[in-house]
Amino acid sequence: MRLVLGIESSCDETAAALVTENRRIVAQRIASQDEAHAPYGGVVPEIAARAHAERLAPLIAATLADAGITLADVDAIAATAGPGLIGGVMVGLVTAKALAMASDKPLIAVNHLEGHALSPRLADATLQFPYLLLLASGGHCQVLLVEGVGSYRRLATTIDDALGEAFDKTAKILGLGYPGGPAVERLAALGDSKKVPLPRPLLGSAEPHFSFAGLKSAVLRAKQAGVHADADIAAAFQQAAIDCVIDRTRRALAGAGEATALVVAGGVAANLAMRAALEGLAGQHGLRFVAPPLPLCTDNAAMIAWAGQERLASGGEFVADALDFAARPRWPLDPAAEPVRGAGAKA
Repeated sequence: MRLVLGIESSCDETAAALVTENRRIVAQRIASQDEAHAPYGGVVPEIAARAHAERLAPLIAATLADAGITLADVDAIAATAGPGLIGGVMVGLVTAKALAMASDKPLIAVNHLEGHALSPRLADATLQFPYLLLLASGGHCQVLLVEGVGSYRRLATTIDDALGEAFDKTAKILGLGYPGGPAVERLAALGDSKKVPLPRPLLGSAEPHFSFAGLKSAVLRAKQAGVHADADIAAAFQQAAIDCVIDRTRRALAGAGEATALVVAGGVAANLAMRAALEGLAGQHGLRFVAPPLPLCTDNAAMIAWAGQERLASGGEFVADALDFAARPRWPLDPAAEPVRGAGAKA
């Protein structure tokens, strides 16, 4: 049974995992940096890179020990090579290169977004290509048609802020600490979304793209007004975000072609209210709705190892990456997609 070691270090989670070709997560370890970044209300790149450098080697050793194997028993080493905070990406990729060279194993340089895009197939063996993917995280918000391993067609993207970033900034405005997404969701459950009027940027627009900068600014103004309960602001923000996502994803569905499933992945996919709304949208269009288990939504190494397995399973199309593969702070899944106004490098 082919076994891949996955390494993830693109942001503030240091992670290693061992995954088999039949979708079994043999072992996984994740070291969170929440406590280190909490005083700043967000991720500090220098702190993150230093923590990865300190934790990654012992974390990999512990993961191998948990599985009762050595590096010699691994068939390939997959590591996030971008996009992400370049310091952390370099730590993980350089470590993977050293292990690959020392053990004479193939190196698989994985696009972090591809890890998210393929993660639902790790949990659901029945999910077949093509499928429509809403990829929503702290750094990205896109709708992609996933046609196969390495084949992605971008249908929509954010023209400014990512959805996860908007959740984190809302949490910071409300003094909820870091990580912000789960905190906003918990507080929103206690509030009334109808008590605070907030905008729905691009709602009804003919283009399928997203925008969250104006919504984030409106949250700040609502808080500064001093007349709204924080729970109501959180609830109003979350509902506005959901309304925007559903409207924009519905628009993108027009270009989905033969897709038979609507899939959500990325950190924001852990939001249960968002999942429920997307499941309803899928039902309206006669599509299956698929979302990975909550532990596979946030950054993890199992999805990186699985992306490596998918690459290996592609057979003759796969060529191991060279040991001089460069870490990439930006790495679009669909490099041929037309530029979108305002989106810049995040497209």
